[in-house]
Amino acid sequence: MECVGVRQVLRVRPKGRAVLAAALVLGAATGCSSAGQEGGAASQPAPARSFDAADPATWTLPIEAYLPSEGQDRQAAKAKELLIADCMKDLGLDWSPAPDLPDMGPKTLTDWRYGIHDAALAKKRGYKPDAAEQAAYDKAMEAGALDEDAGNGGTAEAALRGSRTEINGKAVPKGGCAGRAASRLGSDGTEFSEAAQRIGNDAFVRSKQDPKVVAVFREWSSCMKDSGYSYKEPLDASDDPRFSAPDVSGLEISTALADLACRKRHAVARTWFDAESALQQQAIEKNAENLDRIKKSRDAMVKKASSLLAGTA
Repeated sequence: MECVGVRQVLRVRPKGRAVLAAALVLGAATGCSSAGQEGGAASQPAPARSFDAADPATWTLPIEAYLPSEGQDRQAAKAKELLIADCMKDLGLDWSPAPDLPDMGPKTLTDWRYGIHDAALAKKRGYKPDAAEQAAYDKAMEAGALDEDAGNGGTAEAALRGSRTEINGKAVPKGGCAGRAASRLGSDGTEFSEAAQRIGNDAFVRSKQDPKVVAVFREWSSCMKDSGYSYKEPLDASDDPRFSAPDVSGLEISTALADLACRKRHAVARTWFDAESALQQQAIEKNAENLDRIKKSRDAMVKKASSLLAGTA
């Protein structure tokens, strides 16, 4: 199938009464493939989210079609924990997995990927996450968000990793209980994430060299300078060491608000997103065979995890 650029107008309703019409070029994100690749990895659509042109958190990158969803990640993790717990019990060890940490910060892959975009949050927190989310996260960490060794004196870690061959007179599986769990599932899941993440990370880095992105960075930098702030690139502002302290300063808030104004004026996030999407799509088409194989393996693992949790495997 030959890919033809398609322009579709999406009408989105952001908060408030205004109805905005946004033009979205779909050529880089619809899964078009080059001739001879029809039906391959490049033809897979990215997962759908309700699109809002004003909210980068709702945008979807092409590579997301090959990353496990949050639900799939959670399902695989629960199945792996179940298998590890059974293995530990067989070795006479009392073990329980760490509780899930509360969500904090970005809610999707594109949320904050190109920098902050929530003016209401920036007015209160500058470049920092929501205060309630931060407090809940810190509380969970202080409570000990680690796998419970339950008085095993470090033996559980040895059983998990397989650093000992025998515990309580019983043979430890090769690779430990974690290795056996991964074997039962068909994988530990990291292969799926890592292969796709490499493509995504490479595209993110290279997108900053795209001529349109370079130009918009220059415009953003000039805009910030007019407001009294000196930064070369948008993420330099949020990475400013002066804003690394837990407390939010007035300078951080004023910088963040100026940053947001300049981002909006020069469409920084959307320009950057479009450039990265195009690079990702090129990489997806180039790695179609490998991505197809990985996606099939991922789907098989998710199916196995579902069966294990349902007690049918």
